[in-house]
Amino acid sequence: MRTELHWNLAQAGTLTTANSLGYLLGALATAPVERRLGVAATFRLGMVVTAAALAATALAGGSYLALLVTRTVAGLAGALVFITAGVIASRAAASARSAAPLTICFAGAGLGIAVSGAVIPPLLGQHPARWPLAWWVLAAAASLATVISWTAARGGRDTGPRPALIQLRGVARMWRVAAAYLLFATGYIAYITFLSAYLAAHHAGTGQDALTWAVLGLAAIAAPALWSRPISAWPGARALALLLAVLSAAAALALVTTAPAAITGSAFGYGATFLGVPAATTALIRARLPSRDWTGALAAFTVVFAAGQMAGPYLAGALADRYGAGATLAWTAALCAAGAVVSATVRAAPAGRD
Repeated sequence: MRTELHWNLAQAGTLTTANSLGYLLGALATAPVERRLGVAATFRLGMVVTAAALAATALAGGSYLALLVTRTVAGLAGALVFITAGVIASRAAASARSAAPLTICFAGAGLGIAVSGAVIPPLLGQHPARWPLAWWVLAAAASLATVISWTAARGGRDTGPRPALIQLRGVARMWRVAAAYLLFATGYIAYITFLSAYLAAHHAGTGQDALTWAVLGLAAIAAPALWSRPISAWPGARALALLLAVLSAAAALALVTTAPAAITGSAFGYGATFLGVPAATTALIRARLPSRDWTGALAAFTVVFAAGQMAGPYLAGALADRYGAGATLAWTAALCAAGAVVSATVRAAPAGRD
């Protein structure tokens, strides 16, 4: 899209910022919608609207304004899915007394990355004008995911008191975790937004691009096996700190050398960790707050997350327009390293205390 529509990196980043603005709006809307519809229905609504928004992106043509709108709607729907999926998985984790349902839930995105990473680059190849076809493929995949997940959402049957709209007390009590999450959101998004631009700037072929994204996605699928036990058993936010440190190192590795092995290793390290950060954060919320506050606290943390995602792509893109595409990976490495340092200061504490 950037090639065909003649965008600079800041314009491309702004499209991701629009998605994150929608995510912020969705984070604010999720709890009220859930109070009215219930967890399962809100999850399903988010899945349906996500698929529709992807299809609308394919229909938007070259209109930058229309694309900004469709990406905003997709972000809003994504927040509905993300928060309610976290609640459903948290309930399953509480029943199983394990973080495995949380890590499995968030690793599901890895399957989407692996499939799209393997399919989209060869589909477009040397034909950037085909970009609407890529969005149709993604819309079809989202529709299939909606069908598959429809019955799984029954795990979101509502019991007990209605959730708080936004649980700001949870953020206040866990402010160090929130700060680390903000740094993560602002940093990680640059890598995944501009990785293909970085590879293109170093003349990587279509095969390398597809392999990189496929490895990243497959690593994300494998993440539950790597992180379920640390997230469940380690005190404080040690697992979160380690995840952010590995994420920083993975981004930095691609800056050291653009040799195929290094790029593949960077993609593996990133894929194996980035979805673990929301899982670890959700686990901390589940451990430190009563169940009636989970939805409100997740919504509040998602607002923090969305704020970081809004700022990150534009700032990193503007930086890259001045200093080169490698600046986006340096941005990810620096902010995730800072998040790891902040996370390391979080104490082990009983529920409700930081």
